[in-house]
Amino acid sequence: MAGHSIPHFQNDGGHRVIEIGVKEFMCTGASLPYDHPHIFIDMGDDNEKVCPYCSTLYRYNSSLKADDTVPPGCTFHFEAA
Repeated sequence: MAGHSIPHFQNDGGHRVIEIGVKEFMCTGASLPYDHPHIFIDMGDDNEKVCPYCSTLYRYNSSLKADDTVPPGCTFHFEAA
């Protein structure tokens, strides 16, 4: 879908759980160069999903915006080349 962007999240802090405001997202593991393959995760009807690469538990929190996380700072930002 045009204009639809999938938020990317990373776990540099080694958090066991990261709360996010979306149910479809990409997990990168950690920031470059310590990332794992960037994988698409869809929670579907569930409110939690574990990344099969880094074992981070992502938990849906409807009070958060698409790029907000709890704890803060877990949104992956692409560096411009």
